[in-house]
Amino acid sequence: MRFVIVTGMSGAGRYTSLRMLEDAGYFCVDNLPISLMGKFSELVYSGTSEIAKVALGIDVRNGQALSDLQRSLEELAMAGYTYEILFLDASDNVLIKRYKETRRNHPLAGDGRIAEGIERERERLTFLKKQADYIIDTSSLLTRELKVELDRIFVQNREFRNLVISVLSFGFKFGIPNDADLVFDVRFLPNPYYYEDLRRLNGNDKEIQDFVMGFEAAYQFMDKLEDMIRFLIPNYVQEGKNQLVIAVGCTGGKHRSVTLANKLYERLMENGDYMVRCEHRDIEKDAIVKAH
Repeated sequence: MRFVIVTGMSGAGRYTSLRMLEDAGYFCVDNLPISLMGKFSELVYSGTSEIAKVALGIDVRNGQALSDLQRSLEELAMAGYTYEILFLDASDNVLIKRYKETRRNHPLAGDGRIAEGIERERERLTFLKKQADYIIDTSSLLTRELKVELDRIFVQNREFRNLVISVLSFGFKFGIPNDADLVFDVRFLPNPYYYEDLRRLNGNDKEIQDFVMGFEAAYQFMDKLEDMIRFLIPNYVQEGKNQLVIAVGCTGGKHRSVTLANKLYERLMENGDYMVRCEHRDIEKDAIVKAH
């Protein structure tokens, strides 16, 4: 039996996660009264139950009964029922933006501001977050990326690593990304821009990839970069970091940086231990600038 309690901040993806787990074969129940948790657990853990995977959604809609949850969890443990807690989180700014986009009211905001409701919710859920087995920050996750992460944890049963790695290509002429944790300059490599037949292409095109990776220095750089990143990642995880942005820059963010960001992404994806994403911030900006 696998018993997962799905909780977290309103707007962080709890309901979406429940639907994804249901699609993955979990028996899902949302917003079950906390007073019924013991009886529900007894039923699913009974030898007569055919249910092998359960996901139970709990959030602040339980109202004052939420304060009884700690005692209910302790009773489950004393009864020998094992459970895991999945906590969905997101930054306050992202949560506010999501609420404004959907025009929904925060369950604890009342007639006040959304930010006030979020603050109250964080206070009430602090004890759950501290006990969580998995904390997933969805601030920058796409829906499909959340699905991949849930599948990795609850279907493939792979070890959870609470870190999302973003490999980001950019152009120095457009500025260094504000959220970059690590910045690498690849302008030491020959620039395809100065070759007429390559200028209009970008690092997603094979011709540019062959040109950039045709230099031994590109392979040496990638080997050294990968070695350093793999050294840093577990140390970042140990320090509690859950988002890592690796920025790779060239002059315009179209050729060299895109090629090497793609190569780094491919290498980091090989073992599949972490959620890795790749973005190209400035890949189309040259065309836009010239059009104006």
